[in-house]
Amino acid sequence: MVAETHVVPSSLVLPVFIREGLAEPHPVSSMPGVVQHSRDSLRRAVTEAAELGLGGVMLFGIPEHKDATGSGAIDPAGVLNLAITDVVAEVGDQLTVMSDLCLDEFTDHGHCGLLTPDGEVDNDRTLAAYAEMALAQAAAGVDMVGPSGMMDGQVAVVRSALDAAGHSHVSVLAYSAKYASAFFGPFREAVDSSLVGDRRTYQQDPANALEGVREVLLDVAEGADIVMVKPALPYLDVVRRVRDAVDVPVAAYNVSGEYAMLEAAAANGWIDREAAIMETLTSIRRAGADVILTYWASEAARLLRR
Repeated sequence: MVAETHVVPSSLVLPVFIREGLAEPHPVSSMPGVVQHSRDSLRRAVTEAAELGLGGVMLFGIPEHKDATGSGAIDPAGVLNLAITDVVAEVGDQLTVMSDLCLDEFTDHGHCGLLTPDGEVDNDRTLAAYAEMALAQAAAGVDMVGPSGMMDGQVAVVRSALDAAGHSHVSVLAYSAKYASAFFGPFREAVDSSLVGDRRTYQQDPANALEGVREVLLDVAEGADIVMVKPALPYLDVVRRVRDAVDVPVAAYNVSGEYAMLEAAAANGWIDREAAIMETLTSIRRAGADVILTYWASEAARLLRR
């Protein structure tokens, strides 16, 4: 009766990986219980998500072929755009269909943007590619795009491109304070990342909280409908600062490393798995997140029902 914080299924978003060419789902070894989906298993997963009352699903595509420009990201017949159309057809009237808007899964170098001849990320050329990617995803039927590459000006460019093409109804979930974190490791297995090196030149310094809030405020000014902090657990202080600074919904991404740590501890019998999952999600809500992206979304919804 007097609990101050509640986790509800509608506040949870399930990240889902779809891999081109699969006939059956393929397990992600570092994330027990998580798979790369085939088109058929994706439909089953999102149908369950809708039945459980989740707020949305976030789609990540894994192509069979990559190139330097990530051309598969804008191909209407590419894995991610086909997945969007599949999911919208299956459950589009029951939950929010979201898609990752970034080039890293599609480039053979694994960076979130296009590279200069000397190997640096070219911010402005990347923005043009993001605009094309946003239009491809909107044409596929997506409800909300998630620009996650941390390029300067990405929200403004995506918002402008969508509006100019008549897609003003497509919302923007901005990865606003995305830190150069060690907790992304298992995700890179999940998307078959080709990255060599790191992304510290365009993701946030883990030492900086004020800078994270400043990035969020820039994205709100550029037209973000929701702003996100990623990762969640090591940055709950940033989640609270962001919640206090903005008047738009705040999301937090309970990332792959956070998931893997808890699953590993539970597998060794060191913690009560289900209780730890719910405590984790409650802590993120308590810090100020309105929306949580979590690989436990469907399981948490089942636990809440029970």
